[in-house]
Amino acid sequence: MMIDDLKSDCKNCFGLCCAALPYAESADFPYNKDGGEPCRHLGSSNLCSIHDELREQGFRGCVSYECFGAGQHVSQNIYKGGDWREDAKRAEEMFDVFPRVQQLHEMLWYLKQALALEETRSLHPSLQNMYEETVELTIKTPQEIAEIDIVAHRSNVNALLIETSKLYRADLMNKTKKKRKKKGLDYLGADLKGLDLQGEDFRGTLMIAANLSHSNLRKADFIGADLRDAELSGANLKEALFLTQSQINSARGDNGTQIPGYLEKPSHWLN
Repeated sequence: MMIDDLKSDCKNCFGLCCAALPYAESADFPYNKDGGEPCRHLGSSNLCSIHDELREQGFRGCVSYECFGAGQHVSQNIYKGGDWREDAKRAEEMFDVFPRVQQLHEMLWYLKQALALEETRSLHPSLQNMYEETVELTIKTPQEIAEIDIVAHRSNVNALLIETSKLYRADLMNKTKKKRKKKGLDYLGADLKGLDLQGEDFRGTLMIAANLSHSNLRKADFIGADLRDAELSGANLKEALFLTQSQINSARGDNGTQIPGYLEKPSHWLN
């Protein structure tokens, strides 16, 4: 599976994220929507009718969402181009399969990154085996996918990703430096402006509205970190580990923000 297969391709998807997933009225969405209920802005072409105005209209959650290519895989490969609109039973099944495949594709994204690192060469055989095992799970039948123990598989993948992080950050972790201790709400709204945060472990932390502007985040691990409204202007994330497009989309930055080459600067950073 190529890296492009792990990026959203809305033109080849039947708007699955817009129909299958629920959301609640919050800072990320303007109203409630049940799972299986198509969004009122989902057009007949399967594209969002307010795509260019999502942030302005209160759909920040949509801006930051990433299916890692699961949408087009479920639409075009698993269901062979069969639209959920054509069959109520198919729709129910697709809406169950899609979020499960999304989780598997997210794991593939992280494993793909881990395999591209020179520092993880000793882990490459194990990473490759896990990658291939995960790919096999994504090409099963809908009935087989429904029976996959996603939690158990994620646990196995996560063990390798933790080892990947340790190897990748080893040169910085071994340096004498004061480690920041996470408390209560982690880094929620924290002022980390202009700090040397190289090799820090931000795994699974809350960094909502944190100020990371002009900070050096080289080789920092961001897997599962919540970067909503985090300020990244002028920050160096060029060698950040496990950073995703959805995390970048949910944060704030500018032309001076350095990000990994496999990611794109969001349009709202440039305005």
